Amino acid sequence: MTDRVTGEEARCIKREHLGVGDRTKHRARKAVPLRGLVREAGTQQRVYRFRFYPTPEQSDQLLQTFGACRWVYNEGRALRVKAWEDHRVSLGFAETCRALTGWKRLPETAWLKETSSTVLQQSLRHLDAAFSRFFKGSAKYPQRKSKHRSKDSATYVRTGFRWAEDPEHPGTASVTLAKQTTPLDVRWSRPLPPGQLPVKLTVTRDRAGRFFLSALVEEVITPLPEAFIPGGRKPKAVGLDLGLASLVTLDDGEKLPHPRLLKKYEKELSNLQRSLHRKQRGSKNRGKARERIARLYAAIGDVRRDLLDQFTTRLVRENQVLVVEDLPIRNLLRAETGKGRRRKAALNRSIGDAAWGELLRQLRYKCAWYGRTLVIVDRFFPSTRRCSACHAKGPKLDLSVREWTCAECGAAHDRDVNAAVNLRDEGMRLYWLVAMGLPPGRVPPAVIRASEVVDLVPAA
Repeated sequence: MTDRVTGEEARCIKREHLGVGDRTKHRARKAVPLRGLVREAGTQQRVYRFRFYPTPEQSDQLLQTFGACRWVYNEGRALRVKAWEDHRVSLGFAETCRALTGWKRLPETAWLKETSSTVLQQSLRHLDAAFSRFFKGSAKYPQRKSKHRSKDSATYVRTGFRWAEDPEHPGTASVTLAKQTTPLDVRWSRPLPPGQLPVKLTVTRDRAGRFFLSALVEEVITPLPEAFIPGGRKPKAVGLDLGLASLVTLDDGEKLPHPRLLKKYEKELSNLQRSLHRKQRGSKNRGKARERIARLYAAIGDVRRDLLDQFTTRLVRENQVLVVEDLPIRNLLRAETGKGRRRKAALNRSIGDAAWGELLRQLRYKCAWYGRTLVIVDRFFPSTRRCSACHAKGPKLDLSVREWTCAECGAAHDRDVNAAVNLRDEGMRLYWLVAMGLPPGRVPPAVIRASEVVDLVPAA
């Protein structure tokens, strides 16, 4: 493998073989790296998502914008791959932006001029961020975006939209996107922080044909008052055991039932899938059938997210420390081969329907926002087969065993409640281990992982 080509030779290759023009703008100025946006102290970035209903003209223009962003992303990726594989020249965001200028001048791609340049540049920024994550080892190699599989989205920075706040309803505004003349019909389900101009707006369209506007704002999120056990200064803690019989079981015995939404709509989904299979590929009727399936899946997703959002918000408001187990969700969803694959496939559907990953994601960011602590206990901690009364460790339990009796002390346990109590106790042990090692005045971090804690105290 040859080394990377740099200097004048690289500039010549970019100009003659890759179609990337020289840096003519501000030629006399020395290139300096871009500085990040300076945030005020105590501010955090938060996304507000609203649905809007575009006019037919706005809908056509947005669909064209989605296609242009997807095309620019794929062409930028192909250009960077070609530059490295054929010439050992690395390209960055600046070079792909100059290539974009050249694409607009070509007759066959002059339609790119009909889309805001800031939106197309943001698509190239997303490409550059994808390559950066790959080089850091935190993501896979960037793949091409498909019209039928990729998400339709376009990001507008502050120069790409007009924001006129409504004085009669603070936190709402008249939003007009670039290349459009009329404001969007946005349904403001809740107000934004009054007087705040969004950092950027992202317009998306899901498979059900619904349009959404996501506003990224910077605001000061006030932490909640500390939650203590009544009559003392000890933080109030709760242990959460995630499962399938009950979605979440708390250490006090409360159980959140598993909604089993996919099973509830299984018959309707099967009928729609059969109807789709009978339609001819490429026909309009097949597109209508796919949209009906997408609308049903969208309704299921909305119900699931709303359920988890309300439940996690209540947990964060009522407790100071929340303890969960580090579940290997990706490993649990691996497909089975051979005998028992049908049973494993049904189990995978139930795990996916439970949305454990979404629940943990919501707990993480809400704890960081509101001054709570999420403790993640090691996945090998025997929470299920350890007696919460005497801490004696029993034999492994089959999934069908929902209640058991300790052989040492005779205590009768509900499987899930016992696991939640053990998780709470182990989580508080880790919490105090971290809290006692902090300097005076410092508060414990928002997330404490058992794998990252230097265990100085033997486990009980």
